[in-house]
Amino acid sequence: MNSISAFSTLAPYGWDEAWAEAFTPYDAEGLLPGRVVRVDRGQCDVVTADGILRADTAFVTPHDPMRVVCTGDWVAVEPGGNPRYVRAYLPRRTAFVRSTSSKRSEGQILAANVDHAIVAVSLAVELDLGRIERFLALAWESGAQPVVVLSKADLVPDAVTLSHLVQDTETSAPGVPVVPVSSVDGDGLDVLAAIVGGGTSVLLGQSGAGKSTLANALLGEDVMTVQAIRDADGKGRHTTTTRNLLALPGGGVLIDTPGLRGVGLWDAETGVGQVFSEIEELAERCRFHDCAHEAEPGCAVLAAIETGELPERRLDSYRKLLRENQRIVAKTDARLRAEIRKDWKRKGAIGRAAMEAKRGSHWRS
Repeated sequence: MNSISAFSTLAPYGWDEAWAEAFTPYDAEGLLPGRVVRVDRGQCDVVTADGILRADTAFVTPHDPMRVVCTGDWVAVEPGGNPRYVRAYLPRRTAFVRSTSSKRSEGQILAANVDHAIVAVSLAVELDLGRIERFLALAWESGAQPVVVLSKADLVPDAVTLSHLVQDTETSAPGVPVVPVSSVDGDGLDVLAAIVGGGTSVLLGQSGAGKSTLANALLGEDVMTVQAIRDADGKGRHTTTTRNLLALPGGGVLIDTPGLRGVGLWDAETGVGQVFSEIEELAERCRFHDCAHEAEPGCAVLAAIETGELPERRLDSYRKLLRENQRIVAKTDARLRAEIRKDWKRKGAIGRAAMEAKRGSHWRS
């Protein structure tokens, strides 16, 4: 591989010295480095020094859905062949994961190697702070820095109302930049462009949140299809149907995603704690270290609610997300225990069969 050519072509997509070092064993095999820009039914588009190649992921598609190739992965691709195959992907720095809607308690990876997780929230409808907190828990857990973008700010009737909406969001998003943006008049786009200008950003949110419009504004051209929102409820139709990775003209990389109807937590206890950091800080001052913040004497969390320091809605949301996360983890553990029991039974059957065979051999002799 021509390392100079690889750097000049792949640097706009996030290639750096650390990725090059991680790729060294595959370079020795004559494989090409590339970044996955789109995945579709076992096939993926990969940007390489030779251009964008179509490759099959059959060699790196295990039964574990958390280990399948996804948009944002850095991969090792065969230099030729028909079909051409992805042979491996490099260890991920970060990964945005949610739980699937299946009853098997599986995680679904949405994007890999992301530096900023941009949660787009439409101001065309009433703010759902609980949903924002849910997105942020997954974003923190991924290892990326969350950013909340309040899109369609031009639909807010006045500056005072917009200021209150920003403040409400900031209260629910400690440590997270909150950026009101209007793609119509361009307000806030310069701030957002500065954030996404370094590293890789994934754009997340419900249908109708204005993700594709934001993507087009950052790209400076209409790359993503945009559909009008419904007048009845302010919601949009699904426009983006796959996750697409795009290099931004001002620097940085953007992954646009389809609208997410469900954002179930997936082993996100650390992320939940980050979203509700003020509650966890208060909990350290509770009289009992295992305080449930229900009715215990000396509970600093309940005291903060009494004084108005902590909104009761925040505590309710914190409890809800913790319970949900605990259910997911319990289901996963139960599945693992079932697999272990199954393995024990299998080994026991093999042992009994061996003993029977040994006894049969003894009687024959």
